[in-house]
Order: sequence, then structure tokens, then C-alpha cells
Amino acid sequence: MTIDLTDTTTGAIAHVLTDARRRLGGMTTGMVLTLIIVTDEAAQYDAIRAANQAAREHPSRILAIITRKPKAESRLDAEIRVGESSPGETIVLRMYGPLGQHADSVAAPLLVPDVPVVTWWPEGAPEVPSAFPLGALAQRRVTDSAADDAPRQVLAGLARSYRPGDTDFGWTRATPWRSLLAATLDQPHPELEAAEVSAEGGNPTADLIAAWLSLRLSIPVKRAVSAGPGITGVTFTTPDGDITISRPDGRTATLSWPGRPDRTVALHRRETAELLAEELRRLDPDELYAETLRHLDAPGIDTEPEPAGAGQS
Repeated sequence: MTIDLTDTTTGAIAHVLTDARRRLGGMTTGMVLTLIIVTDEAAQYDAIRAANQAAREHPSRILAIITRKPKAESRLDAEIRVGESSPGETIVLRMYGPLGQHADSVAAPLLVPDVPVVTWWPEGAPEVPSAFPLGALAQRRVTDSAADDAPRQVLAGLARSYRPGDTDFGWTRATPWRSLLAATLDQPHPELEAAEVSAEGGNPTADLIAAWLSLRLSIPVKRAVSAGPGITGVTFTTPDGDITISRPDGRTATLSWPGRPDRTVALHRRETAELLAEELRRLDPDELYAETLRHLDAPGIDTEPEPAGAGQS
């Protein structure tokens, strides 16, 4: 069911939601969180589709906030979708004129009571997510540095402004790589002398993995540039030869260890819906992410300036 409201109010939107749930036999008590998406017309379709897919695992009320025509008269239009592509509710709020400067006041009455709030910026992350009005409403704030033209600068800004509850898809994309690297080194191995992370230039996930390895292993880590796609390999230098995990195709990784047969491991590049679903599984502060951010500019990490590229992992 899709309902369009033009020049409306939050009270009218809430009334329509209640009526729609009554007709469909649904209940708002099934919602586990409210997901606020701060987006624009160009990105809203993909962002809402990803959120609806993630909502199959985490039933949510999705509020997509779009500000338009800042010089127009204040007006609020709403597109309400209930019982369509996910078990939750999707409300697209288009705010015109000065009203867009007070989007938090419009969104606040539409939050599901007594459940966590997550704010997600698919593109254009603010310098201080926790200080942004729609970010201040949330317990969890999700950005995507890879969507920026200068992802490393975004990460540096996020490190300076970090508050508990902040996270970035650059870190989420690192999860499979970190799991594989931890499993590789969770077995007897020669002394590690150095490491190298190879990826496309401007890949924030590679920068974060390099910082994480330096933080955890206390060895020099070099950031090398490859043709991609995404992260193509991690190499550890040891006295017995190199231990290498290579993934040239973005789907399957090969673990090469001196004196042992090669092993292959599935390591595919994940879609946005999978990344979002992972972030919605945990709403507590990610202390390891915070430590890694602070370690990005540590002396043991060789991250010379690189050209911006496609920042997917």
C-alpha cells in the first residue's frame, strides 16, 4: 500500500500510518528500530531499496529525509509505503524551503517509541555526525567514506570527530577480510616482520585494515596501490617467505603459505544491503573501530598520497 500526502503535517502522517496498519492487520510493536536515511533524489532509490532488504532481518520504520528547493516556501510532502517490500514501514519525507533546516523536528514525532534510532548517510557524510541534528537523534550513526571523492580525508575527519556510536561502511567492508586474516594468524606462524595491503587507490577499507594490522601486530604496514577491484591482497613478510592472501577477482581469495599447498576461500564483495544489515545487528559502540581510526596516521603505516578511486572493498 502506497499513500501520497502533499503539503501535509507529521500529525496527518501518523494518522495515516495508524489507519494503514489497522487495515493491514499490522502492529508497530514489531519494529526493532527506526532507520533515518539522509539522502537526495538521486540516491534515494538505491538507499531505500537497500534499507528495505535489511529490514527483512531487522523490521524497521524507515524515514528517508530529502530536502529540496531551499528558497521555496516551506512544505512537507510524504510518500508512505506499508506492507510492500519489507515487514516494516517506509516514509519518504520531502521537505521544501526553510523546513529542511529543521528536519530533526519533523522526524522526531515519527520515531517508533522506545526503540533505537540509527541514522545513515549513503553519501555526503557531515563533518561531525553526532552534532548533525538528525545524527543527534540516533544511538548509531553510519557513514560511507567510500562514497566521497576524498575518502582518506573523510576518515581523518571522522577520526577527529568520533563519538561512541559512529561507524563507517569502510570498516564494515573490512569484516570478512579481518576474519580471514585473524583465522590465518590464529595458527602457528613464523615471526611477522612487515605487512603490505594492496588495493585500488583511495580505498578507505584498505587504509583501515592497514591501521588495524599495525595496531594489533605492531609491525610496519605498507599501503600499496593495485588495479583492483577493491582490496586485492595482503602479504606478510616472514623469515621463511611471504604469507599471502590474494583476491584478484573480487570473489575468491587464495591463501599461499611457504611449504604448504594453496587454499581458496570465498571472499566476495558485499552489496549495500548486506553492509547495512551487519551494522543494524549491533547498536553498541564499536571500540575497535575507534582505536583503528585513531591509529590511521601512526608512524608504522606507510600511506603515501594516492589518487582517488572506487572505494569498495
